Amino acid sequence: MKLRNILVLMADEFRYDIAGFMGNPLARTPCLDTLARGASVFENAYTPSPVCVPARPSLATGKYPLHIDCQHFGEDLAPGSLTFARWFSDHGYYTVACGKLHHRGPDQMQGWMHRFGGECAVNWPEPYASRSQIGRSAWTGALELKRAGIGTSPLALHDDYSIAGADSFLRMHFGGMYPIPVETPILLFVSLQQPHFPFLTDSESLAEYTDRVPVAWDSQPANHPVLDAGRLDAPAITEDDVRRATAIYYSLVEKTDARLARVLQALRDCGQDPDDWGILFLSDHGDMLGSHGLWEKRKFYEESVHVPLFVRWPGVEAVRHSRNVNLVDVFPTLCELAGLPTPGGLDGRSLFASTEDTTFSQMGSTHFMVKRGALKLIDFAGDGPQVLFDLASDPGEEKNVIDDPRHATELASMREALSAHRASRQTPEGFT
Repeated sequence: MKLRNILVLMADEFRYDIAGFMGNPLARTPCLDTLARGASVFENAYTPSPVCVPARPSLATGKYPLHIDCQHFGEDLAPGSLTFARWFSDHGYYTVACGKLHHRGPDQMQGWMHRFGGECAVNWPEPYASRSQIGRSAWTGALELKRAGIGTSPLALHDDYSIAGADSFLRMHFGGMYPIPVETPILLFVSLQQPHFPFLTDSESLAEYTDRVPVAWDSQPANHPVLDAGRLDAPAITEDDVRRATAIYYSLVEKTDARLARVLQALRDCGQDPDDWGILFLSDHGDMLGSHGLWEKRKFYEESVHVPLFVRWPGVEAVRHSRNVNLVDVFPTLCELAGLPTPGGLDGRSLFASTEDTTFSQMGSTHFMVKRGALKLIDFAGDGPQVLFDLASDPGEEKNVIDDPRHATELASMREALSAHRASRQTPEGFT
C-alpha cells in the first residue's frame, strides 16, 4: 500500500477527550472531525511519557525513553539519531517540518531536510546556561490560573508562523518555485504548540465557553504521595479560576482545529486533494485541567497520558480500534503504509500489523506505567505504593484495586512485563 504524500498533524497538550471525534459534544473541532470520519481512530493511544520531552523524541525514533537515553525534560537525542524523518529522507522523500520539534541539542534538524516556523532554539552551553529563550514558559501553578483571561499567547504567534510556513512551502513546491520535481514524495509535519498553556484567548471565545464547560472542582485526594503531588485546591484557587481556564482551553482547541483547517485549505489551493494524502493526527500528551485537583501533565491519569491518534489513508478502513497502542508505533506505521522497509530495533509496531495490547509510559527514569486491556498498573519505585486502576469499572480512576483478588493473575503478569521493560534499558552509542 503506497502513497506519494504524507501529512502529519500534531498539537501540543491536546487532550484525547476534548474533541468532537472522541465524543465530546461541546468541543468545536470540525476539521478534525471530518478527517476522523474517514480514518482509523485509535481510541486507546498512549504517550511514551506524559511530558513534551521525552514524548517527542520517542515519537521521532519509535523507541521508548529508556532506550534512547532521553528520559527527562531538557534532554535530547544524540546528533544523527535514526528518526522517521531521517529514514524517509534517506528513502527519497522530501521531508519538511513546520513548527515545534522541541530539539534543544546541537542537532536541530534530526533528519528533516527543511524546517519552517518558530520554536527553533538550542540549550546554551556553560557559561550561558541561565539565558532565557523565546518560547519557553514554565508552569506557574495557581498563578497560571489567576492570570488566565483575555490576551494573546506567544504560542498562538508561534502557531500562526508555523501555518504560514506550511502554506509557503506548499505554494513554492507545487508552484514550481523549487528545483525539486513536483513528483517528489513529500512528508510534511505540521506541529502546533497550542492548546498548551498559557491560558489566554479573545473575549468573544471566552464568553462562548465560560458557562458551558464542565468544571473539575473539589475532587477528593488520592491519599498517595505521587498522585497527589501538585494538587491545587481552595483557597489557592477558586471554582471560577478553574472554570475560566477550562473555557480558555476549549477555546484554544477550537483555534487549533481552525489552524489545521488552514493547512488543508492550503493543499486545495495548490491543486492537491487532501483525500489523496496520508494524514495522521496526534498529540504528545494531554492536560489534567483540574481533574483530581491537578493541572498540566506529568501524571499517568488518563487526562494526561492518553492521547488522540487517527490515521487517514487511502485504502485503510475507517474503523475504531480499542486496543492499547502508543506513539512509538507511528514510525513503523508510516513505513508500512508508505511501502518503505522498517528499520530494525524499534520498540513500536505497525498499528495495522500488530494485535499487541500492552503498552508502556514513563516519567523520569523511575516511574512507569503499563496498560493492558482496561487495567493500568503504575509503579513509583519506592516513592509511593503501586496503583492498579480498572478503567472498565472505574473510568475516573478513583479506586486502587491492587489488592483485589479478581485481578491477581493479570496483576502478576503485568508486573512481570513491567519488570522486563525496566530491565531493558539501553545506553545508545555516544552516551554513558
